[in-house]
Amino acid sequence: MARKDIRAEISGTVISVLVKVGDAVAEGDELAFIEAMKMEIPVTAPFSGKVIEVRIAESDAIAENDLSFILEG
Repeated sequence: MARKDIRAEISGTVISVLVKVGDAVAEGDELAFIEAMKMEIPVTAPFSGKVIEVRIAESDAIAENDLSFILEG
């Protein structure tokens, strides 16, 4: 099984986390939303798999390239 780090593509504030550890996700599923420059930007799964770690929470301030999730698929 391959593991993949999902990192923030932009700095901002986490406004929602839609998955938890153990959830199965499909490629393209939304994992979270980040608010940046008054826009809501989705964080999506790059492949189908299982959520192994969630490293962000609502209201967290995150920077570009911060580790957000780890998926296994």
